[in-house]
Amino acid sequence: MLYPIGIQSFSEIRQNGYVYVDKTALMYKLLSEGKYYFLSRPRRFGKSLLISTLEAYFLGKKELFEGLAVAEIEKDWVEYPVLHLDLNTKKYDSIEALESMLDITLSGWEKLYGSWDKETDFSSRFEGIIRRAKEKTGRNVVILVDEYDKPMLQAIGNDELQKAYRDTLKSFYGALKSQDACIKFALLTGVTKFGKVSVFSDLNNLKDISMSQYYYDLCGITEKELHHYFDDEVGQLAQMNNQTKEEAYDRLKKEYDGYHFTYDTPGMYNPFSILWTLSERRYGSYWFETGTPTFLVELLQKADFNLEEMANIEADTDMLGSIFNDDNPIPVIYQSGYLTIKDYDREFDLYKLGFPNREVENGFMKFLLPFYTAKRNSSSSFEIGQFVKDIKSGNAEGFMQRLQSFFAGAKFDQIAKDTENWFQNVVFIVTTLCGLYIEAEHQTSNGRIDLVLKTDKFIYVMELKYDGTAEEALQQIDDKGYALPWQSDGRTVIKVGANFSSQLRRLDGWIVA
Repeated sequence: MLYPIGIQSFSEIRQNGYVYVDKTALMYKLLSEGKYYFLSRPRRFGKSLLISTLEAYFLGKKELFEGLAVAEIEKDWVEYPVLHLDLNTKKYDSIEALESMLDITLSGWEKLYGSWDKETDFSSRFEGIIRRAKEKTGRNVVILVDEYDKPMLQAIGNDELQKAYRDTLKSFYGALKSQDACIKFALLTGVTKFGKVSVFSDLNNLKDISMSQYYYDLCGITEKELHHYFDDEVGQLAQMNNQTKEEAYDRLKKEYDGYHFTYDTPGMYNPFSILWTLSERRYGSYWFETGTPTFLVELLQKADFNLEEMANIEADTDMLGSIFNDDNPIPVIYQSGYLTIKDYDREFDLYKLGFPNREVENGFMKFLLPFYTAKRNSSSSFEIGQFVKDIKSGNAEGFMQRLQSFFAGAKFDQIAKDTENWFQNVVFIVTTLCGLYIEAEHQTSNGRIDLVLKTDKFIYVMELKYDGTAEEALQQIDDKGYALPWQSDGRTVIKVGANFSSQLRRLDGWIVA
């Protein structure tokens, strides 16, 4: 089987025999039921391929769709003029970079459909192109915009540049409204929705299908599609990793499934990670290896966000669709695919968010580690492996010494505004990473962290004080009976009391009992 890894051209996939998960019936439903759409999905989730598929369809390339669902539905195969704008291919570090991209794209369209010297700005040039494309072909125009938000994402933290990008693009996209009578269909895709209230504020006819229950599987791979298209390949993956096929399916689900873009819908698999895993026949963090944007960490640190809240946060519909602000980075982190919908409370319209799968949780925590500690990113896997070895062998003293080293060398600017919050975040990152290999439970309230770590032989009950003493921490474990639930478990219970000093910015003592 040929895997289209990194290939976003529908024509290339179909002409060269790459595997294609057929989304064309759902695509046809989309274009037959509406005109203007916006779709938000995480990076490398199939948005560009969807745009390319739509482009081939509207250009009437019937031969590319032979054997697919839409070939049995569509009878006419009419060719329409298509204007495809891809903002994903350039680095936007200045307003000139964006203007250059738009100018190059518009100039290419003007070679096809003509220009007028009185059209001097981007908006009027775009309007003129749409109008002349209809006049020249006799058919309304299809407009496809891929990664509309790339410039804004690259300018997070630079308010002046953000505003310049928004003003330019808002005027540019205004052509979609002014030339409505000349437009057949339009789809704009991106990672985030934050531009929707500014860049698209005048486009009140733009239908956001990002959380639609009817189009939740327009991008990505469903459980059914995984079994239908890749069953033999999953068998080969299992064989290479000394697994049964059922064990391989379970591992794939744990690693790469779990994306929910609305409530009461099946989870979606990350297509990029699935294709890489089956191609390499090896499990890995393929999505993260393509690069996690550092602006996500900047948002968390600027807001001095408590990371434990991120793993179990509740949000309403307005929050999930809102723009980022200094006080709440969660919307853009959710929209970027690092959090997903885990549950929904209809009565109060509240969504419970959490990490979608093991790949995201493990990758995100490893990515955060060097931003909150003195440890280099390259050493994080080794360090966590040593933590787990200490825990599994009953070496609580070694675990605490290693934890101490995570605090000791951190720069002050990593601590942000709240030292206690930084302390809690470091402990949360470390224990979450350990918890991917052993069982870990956090119980946080009133500025303290109760932690339970479980292996097949040991149960650790830890109390970590902030500006107290190790003796007080250990006494609290006894006074409140934290260890009592496991006294008859059969495993050895190890109690650890420790204290973090805000003045020293490190653990200043611990007791193992």
